[in-house]
Amino acid sequence: MTKEEQPENNQNGTEKGKNILIIVLVILVVLSGWRLWNDHREKSQKNEEILILTEENSDLNMRLDSMTFQLDLRIQEIENLGGDVDSLLKIKDQLVRERQLERSRSAAEIEQLNSRIDSYGKILNEKDADIVRLREQNVQLFSENEELKTDKAEIAEEVAKLNIKKEELEEKVTIASKLKAENIIVSAVNSRGREREDEFRNRQLTKLKISFNIAENSVAPEGIRDVYVQVLAPNGQVIFDIAKGSGTFQLYGKEEFYTSKQDFLFNNTRQQLTYYYEKGSDYAKGTYAVKVFSEGSEIGQGTFEIK
Repeated sequence: MTKEEQPENNQNGTEKGKNILIIVLVILVVLSGWRLWNDHREKSQKNEEILILTEENSDLNMRLDSMTFQLDLRIQEIENLGGDVDSLLKIKDQLVRERQLERSRSAAEIEQLNSRIDSYGKILNEKDADIVRLREQNVQLFSENEELKTDKAEIAEEVAKLNIKKEELEEKVTIASKLKAENIIVSAVNSRGREREDEFRNRQLTKLKISFNIAENSVAPEGIRDVYVQVLAPNGQVIFDIAKGSGTFQLYGKEEFYTSKQDFLFNNTRQQLTYYYEKGSDYAKGTYAVKVFSEGSEIGQGTFEIK
């Protein structure tokens, strides 16, 4: 190589080095800009999600306030008419406790609570029908009282005697014909259908299964019977969800919630009844009670434990 060619080669190498450095710098600038843009986009998306959840929580709180107000109206009206408001008071207490929570709910919690509020709306419609019925009864009673004449004491005495005899007879028949639930078994059914009895954990519990037999009773007449099951938490509260088939029934003159219900044709053959209940959330640890009712009285009970 001549002395003239050597400087020219050095100059070309320097130019190439500069070009490579410029390209590297451009790539670094582009990558940095892309990262800044991506971080800004993710931050904007998170802010938008937080804003949506905040609005949904605000709307849900308004629904809670509205439902509580509607419940107060029904409670006052039914009390004035002499009706039973126990179930409405329990629902109101739940809504008030939920409204007082000082936290933002997740999207799943908002959806679940909105579903519960929708189911409570159905109960309000039922209570509106009860209000109409109670008003009619009150009007009828007032009219009948205005038409009562003399000799009421003698008529009342005769009626009382007849009622006593009738009640004594009905009580004997009722006691003798009372159904009994026996061999009550409580099982946890997991997502694969495997069952575990008496003691289990939440991870083993997708559905709660309750099964029992109706004992033989030759006195009890054959016919359709309603059988209600209550699952009571360790704090004594009935577990129920209107959206999943729960509701209320009359027990000892009061309105109570039931967890699940079946009707069946009693034919005195030791029939087996099976109930499934999917709570949708974890159970608190502790001992739970299971009570079975039919025709206004308790006919059996059992327990299970969540570890």
